Amino acid sequence: MSAFVTIIQGVGEIFLTLINVYIWVIIISALLSFVNPDPYNPIVQFLHRVTQPAYSYVRKFIRTDFNGIDLAPLVIVVSLQISTVLFSVLINSLH
Repeated sequence: MSAFVTIIQGVGEIFLTLINVYIWVIIISALLSFVNPDPYNPIVQFLHRVTQPAYSYVRKFIRTDFNGIDLAPLVIVVSLQISTVLFSVLINSLH
């Protein structure tokens, strides 16, 4: 049973790493929105394609535009951080 737990913990750590990478992608995309980058840049297009589905999902349930500032990235980052903590506690409890 110990090998199975080790495998589950390894997969969980990979999942947590992917969540952290996505958090950084959201932060970079939010920071780029302040400087109005070239929309034809491939990196900007990639960031837009990766983050816009999450933004639109949050906007469907919560009003995120306050005084011209979109708070959807903040809502997503906070919710992902909370889920990261909860998932990390769950994985570490498998010992």
